[in-house]
Amino acid sequence: MNLVQKVEHWGDTHHPKWIDILRIALGIIIFAKGVGFVNDREAVAELFRQTNFQLSIWSAVHYVVFAHLVGGLFIILGLKTRFAALLQIPILIGAVFFVNITNGFSYLNSEFWLSLAVLILLCAFLVLGSGKYSLDHLMDKPGYERTI
Repeated sequence: MNLVQKVEHWGDTHHPKWIDILRIALGIIIFAKGVGFVNDREAVAELFRQTNFQLSIWSAVHYVVFAHLVGGLFIILGLKTRFAALLQIPILIGAVFFVNITNGFSYLNSEFWLSLAVLILLCAFLVLGSGKYSLDHLMDKPGYERTI
């Protein structure tokens, strides 16, 4: 058993049920942020311009919007939660360390604290996984046949 499998096994065996509620809330927050980005893509592009992001701003904006919408939905449903969290982590690292930190550590900078909390939770769910109330758990039950 390699390290990744050991971490997954530990996460699957040490997963209290209340964590699933936290996972669903995290997914809702990420999905809602994605919807907000869809409604105001120019503001997201301006955030990338402020950070002197060197790659294509158009590509970065679309990646962030897509990852938030699809990743948030996957986290809510508990479908490939670890993978969805892994896709979100680079975005949140950028949000915490390049975008929101410019306003300082003040308690008035609520966007920084929300981004930091979401980043910490994503790292936790990268280890913990989906939990019992998830599509991943439902599909792993005996008797469930995959048709794909």
